[in-house]
Amino acid sequence: MTNSRPEDVEPIPLVIVQGFLGTGSWLWGNFEQYLNHGRSSSPRRTIFVSVGPVSSLHDRACELYYDLVGGTVDYGEEHSATHNHARYGRTITLGQYPEWSPGLPLHFLGHSIGGPTIIKLQDLIKQGHFGASAHPKMIFSVNAVSAPFRGTQAVYVLGERADSAPAVHPLSFGALVGKGVHILSFISPLLPRALDLHADCRSLTYRDISFSSLLKQLWKSDWAESRDATPFDVTFQAADERESNAEGDVDPETFYQSHAVRMTRPQHLEKVEAHIPSMRHVTSPLMYILSRRLGAFDYSTLQPPPSFFRPHNSEESSMGEEYWANDGVVPLFSQWHPLPCRRTRCRHVGTVVAKSTDKDDRFHEGAPRPGIWYVNQEDATHMSIIPLWTGTSQQQQFWMKLGHWLRAIERDRGF
Repeated sequence: MTNSRPEDVEPIPLVIVQGFLGTGSWLWGNFEQYLNHGRSSSPRRTIFVSVGPVSSLHDRACELYYDLVGGTVDYGEEHSATHNHARYGRTITLGQYPEWSPGLPLHFLGHSIGGPTIIKLQDLIKQGHFGASAHPKMIFSVNAVSAPFRGTQAVYVLGERADSAPAVHPLSFGALVGKGVHILSFISPLLPRALDLHADCRSLTYRDISFSSLLKQLWKSDWAESRDATPFDVTFQAADERESNAEGDVDPETFYQSHAVRMTRPQHLEKVEAHIPSMRHVTSPLMYILSRRLGAFDYSTLQPPPSFFRPHNSEESSMGEEYWANDGVVPLFSQWHPLPCRRTRCRHVGTVVAKSTDKDDRFHEGAPRPGIWYVNQEDATHMSIIPLWTGTSQQQQFWMKLGHWLRAIERDRGF
């Protein structure tokens, strides 16, 4: 492969896409010294992008693209009309990586909803949403940690209605978050950038709407209770819709890896499949409680039923413990990759599942290859690998291994 990167230029930068409610880099700590472990010179640049912390995957992907290249954020005419917001968002005078091109690609790392955001970005590029100059090869690698590629039952536990999403239960945690989002949007011109909700296209500030309009939104939100926000996009229904459109198909020239983590162990009760969090994680009480709820979730309550659901008393049941094992926010199976294993190319290594749907014998030579999901599994919580930096050996090892992986796949392609 040929490329236009001069030999004396820094390594391919790593773009970090944060998850739900994630803003700024203050939680991430001093990870870069471990990412660049073993490099004698030219450390790898990391780029934290600014995208809507509660926005839909589509809107976040558009904001991600323009945050890198610059220009006026274009959400697309059809999407904007469907979801009743302005087509154009803010104008970014100078992007963080305006030279982005097939010859000067980027690595991407997504935590939680940041993972599906990167997949949505690649899908929009394939569709031509950003014009002819954008090409899937611009994404050199996709790296994800605790990503809800196929949805999560946490959204229902926190308030999304299992029978009529995107509606939410009144006074639930999800409903309260939605109200908080509207209040912050209303006073956003007075707030620091750390609280930027990227709601420009929705005209929700006190400069745009009256106080009575705010009250109406607090009663029933046109945004939080819509199909164009994070809560709906992490439902199993939304994930099924994306999969039906082949969103998440691997690109043959992109490298993929995911880090699927769990904080639970199986608890087999009579006629009930359940997972409970390990006592070593009781120091994170909120995560511990949520993990218990996810580990005992009744998938039969979902309407419409998710594509993977089969009752346990059915001879056709294919649901293993990975549907209840979780990291406190996302079930294990959803963290693996988009699409079920039978519809993609993947290689899993771990205690819950160890399998491969890649039939090429060269895989066993150990060299990473593009177009295949490499799935790594380990014991951790949703926040303990990234982004909450505490300097543990597990975190240090994660960043060092990621740095090694990025260098290995660059050598494979001559970068």
